[in-house]
Amino acid sequence: MTSASFFDISGLAYLLAMVVYIFYLALRKNTLGIIATTVTIFGFVSQSIAFIMRWADSYYLWTGSSPESQFLTSLLRSAPLRNLYESLVFFVWCLILIHLIIEFRYKIRTLGAFITPVAALTLAFIDLSGTSKEIQPLIPALQSNWLLFHVLFSFLGYSAFGVSFGAGVAHLVMLTETKDEKPYIFWSIVVGVFLIILVAMGIDYLSIAGASTEELIKNHFLKSTFRSSSDGVAAVSYIAGIIAIYLIWRYGLGLKKILCSFSISADMLDEITYKSIAIGFPLFSLGGLIFGAIWANQAWGKYWGWDPKETWSLITWLVYALYLHARFMAGWRGKKVAILAVVGFVTVIFTYLGVNLLLSGLHSYGSG
Repeated sequence: MTSASFFDISGLAYLLAMVVYIFYLALRKNTLGIIATTVTIFGFVSQSIAFIMRWADSYYLWTGSSPESQFLTSLLRSAPLRNLYESLVFFVWCLILIHLIIEFRYKIRTLGAFITPVAALTLAFIDLSGTSKEIQPLIPALQSNWLLFHVLFSFLGYSAFGVSFGAGVAHLVMLTETKDEKPYIFWSIVVGVFLIILVAMGIDYLSIAGASTEELIKNHFLKSTFRSSSDGVAAVSYIAGIIAIYLIWRYGLGLKKILCSFSISADMLDEITYKSIAIGFPLFSLGGLIFGAIWANQAWGKYWGWDPKETWSLITWLVYALYLHARFMAGWRGKKVAILAVVGFVTVIFTYLGVNLLLSGLHSYGSG
């Protein structure tokens, strides 16, 4: 079996785990929770094997093209973190790793229903985008030992932020009492948009089966629904989306009752959100900004150039810095900081995917 086979197995396992976690949350059957965790662990092991295999393949490819390279240099530069596909796969791996650590540390499985959909969206994006899965060498300007450290620390930070997003949404659910509260409306819209995009991407994927993998997500993304060439289909999609968000808002308080029925408290979710950001913030600061600046200076001759990726990385950093400042200096707790945690991850998504695919710049190499 190839690394791609193991990646496919892990992807199916995560998708299955997402479904089982949601049923566990809805039905409150402990057996379903055990199955969800087991499937998640199976997927994680499979993905770990795939990652090691791909790294080995990349290493042999690198040493084959540069036989004079030293072992450590070749090992660092052959890390499978060079393009959009590899970095997204690594993000999912980090996200699941941190999720499993928290699940076993706090004995809480309910977060799986909030975190695995993020992994599912990422995996759906990979298949839908037509992103190349081939092992590709870096362009000469980017061949640096800083590659591994920059991407590794950045995505560990991204993954910690992803966990804080899931915990932050769950925290908001538990804190809101009525449908008229602004935080309740906020999380209803956020959850609704995530679910709608997940379903729409699934429809896109089914509608383009057999299409050329060279076509990027700009050509496919939501083209079967919201961006359809048919005005009627687009109108129906928007109406269906609004109805879905309304239903989530209308019956969302039932989700709070479900969460309260488990051995989980608002304080526990607040702690998980805070600790995830407290871990992710220094990792992202070090990898995304400091190591990235050093690598940029080696590749392009300057530490900072206000490239769109750099600008949005700074915006992301400022949002999470505001979270930590508000919590420590202003004494914010509860709804306010939970909203900041959710907003922060939205900026993470745009920093990584939105900038790569919608804006041009020095980081455009990461789009495919």
